[in-house]
Amino acid sequence: MADLYIGLMSGTSLDGVDGVLCEFGGSAAASLRVVAHAHRGFDSAVAAELMALNTAGADELHRAALAGNALVRVYAAVVSDLLRQSRIDASQVRAIGAHGQTVRHRPGEFDGTGYTLQLNNPALLAELTGIDVIADFRSRDVAAGGQGAPLVPAFHRAVFGRPGVTVAVLNLGGIANITALSADGRTIGFDCGPANALMDHWCLTHRGQPFDRDGAWAASGRIDATLLSRMQAEPFFAKAPPKSTGRDLFNAVWLASMLSSGPSSANPADVQATLAELTAWSAATAIQAHASDATRVLVCGGGALNGHLMRSIASHLPHATVRPTDDQGLPPLEVEAAAFAWLAKAFVERQPGNLTAVTGAAGPRILGAFYPA
Repeated sequence: MADLYIGLMSGTSLDGVDGVLCEFGGSAAASLRVVAHAHRGFDSAVAAELMALNTAGADELHRAALAGNALVRVYAAVVSDLLRQSRIDASQVRAIGAHGQTVRHRPGEFDGTGYTLQLNNPALLAELTGIDVIADFRSRDVAAGGQGAPLVPAFHRAVFGRPGVTVAVLNLGGIANITALSADGRTIGFDCGPANALMDHWCLTHRGQPFDRDGAWAASGRIDATLLSRMQAEPFFAKAPPKSTGRDLFNAVWLASMLSSGPSSANPADVQATLAELTAWSAATAIQAHASDATRVLVCGGGALNGHLMRSIASHLPHATVRPTDDQGLPPLEVEAAAFAWLAKAFVERQPGNLTAVTGAAGPRILGAFYPA
């Protein structure tokens, strides 16, 4: 009998919530079928508050609690959209996998354990939807000494892996991460640098638009080689995996420091072109280092819709075909949400959701916390 799960994802790009209703015909992720997909954008006040909570500020605990409530109301609206589209009753859904909104991610730091923090209110989501909720997927891995991210490589292996063939999967959300699915069955994955976070910030600041549609603005500029070189010297890029990052590092302050620490173009379009090239370079460098024999690079996340960025990545990887995950039957904006539906299923079945070679955790762990309807 098929199982129905909902996955909800709101990423570092802060463009809203993607949700999918997935049908699993068996235990393998490869058996999944996306029954419905829905997206709800954040209104400007919610997006601004979620962004602000990425950095220290006044009355953070109070504001974070209310922001979690606001986020969950968007989650609940997406769930309602999915059920209406599919004509499925809430009672038929086994569980919702709700990732939450990451606002701080500092694994291994400060006291040797560190933390990862996703704003959420899973109890409220269970109350509003009448469906069991699985949330807080990253903390268990961090408690076991891992990075808590990325969590999608096991899902990528099950869905996109091909026996005897090396495949690279590149997720371009606010932050970029890669999964290297080696022909011999090994899987590694890690965050490799910024994707849309810095480009979106720069576009909003200088053009009043939330993102650079199809990368047209970046394509109109020229790469500033001096600025690019300064950015490439960021120590994170040279760090060996396991590693993860977020807006804790790649944020407006980091970009301002890069622009002010030496000569750079006064043309904002040139900075946008340089940020796009930084993303393309860091992603391609990671793929060349860890999946050099990959002839196929599958791209998901919002960045897969950026034609200029996709062409830039392909130019760095002349021996590979760089294509969105549509080619494999799972559109780019559905992949991460589907992964959290799969992680919710893994929790319900008491199966580990992490890969120790990816996160560096001490061992396989069941990820998540349960909030019954």
